Amino acid sequence: MIKSKYAPFLFLLPAVSLLIVFKLYPIVLGLKNSLYAPGFIAGNEAFVGLDNYTYLFTDSVFWNSVYVTLFFNVFINPIQIALAFVLALLLNARLKGIHLFRSLNFIPITVSLPIACVLWSIMLNPEQGVVNSALVALGLPQQPFLTSKDQALWVIMAIATWKGVGYWAVFLLAGLQEVPASLYEAANIDGAGKWQQFKNVTFPLMKRPLTFVTVADTVTNFLLFAPMYILTKGGPENSTNVLMSESFNNAFVYSDPGRASAIVILLLILILLIIAVQFRLLRSQA
Repeated sequence: MIKSKYAPFLFLLPAVSLLIVFKLYPIVLGLKNSLYAPGFIAGNEAFVGLDNYTYLFTDSVFWNSVYVTLFFNVFINPIQIALAFVLALLLNARLKGIHLFRSLNFIPITVSLPIACVLWSIMLNPEQGVVNSALVALGLPQQPFLTSKDQALWVIMAIATWKGVGYWAVFLLAGLQEVPASLYEAANIDGAGKWQQFKNVTFPLMKRPLTFVTVADTVTNFLLFAPMYILTKGGPENSTNVLMSESFNNAFVYSDPGRASAIVILLLILILLIIAVQFRLLRSQA
């Protein structure tokens, strides 16, 4: 048995090494690349300092992607967290057939995001999709869905919510099952109703799981890219062109990895700022 004071560090070394190689190093590399512009010859990049950032701050397409990213997250994050919490409460209930309901909850989770996007694109086809066929059968007008600049982002929100709510509900369900049953029994003896038990027992003890889900869901949605790329390519009219899409376009469409890296660095800073605000708000409510 290792009794050295350095033993804990030895056990942490594999995890820390992976963190450095796959997380920290790419950030440092991205920061370095953001200071260069592509040259006429591959591998002959020119150092331009902060020019990539200066250009982005004057680029209307970049600012549109910032707006779309913030708009997307302002709506989808609270919607997903609220629905996940409600779903977790239902999954935690002692009802007949609850095990079947829990199994059905995992269906969206088991479908990979690219496959889910392809399936939804088929179902939402404006002319031959099953969703519009159902609307017509109900006497409702057909909808353009992903081909409309007013509807496309909301449709992607719905697809991402369908895919992600069950996943986050699992974490909240684990938190609910950690709440001691004795607390509910004591509240019941004191005459507390279901709402009072939720308000004074369940919700206060769910602050930690909710904090984790809030932060993790925020990071996931800010980095979401596959639905925008597969379903709309950032369109129509840049209405779904989030920062990750704009970074992809700069790197692989315009062949400017420096500017793409600058967008990623700015996105990382934006995420860190928002997470810091979330931690501050959640801590003040604890």
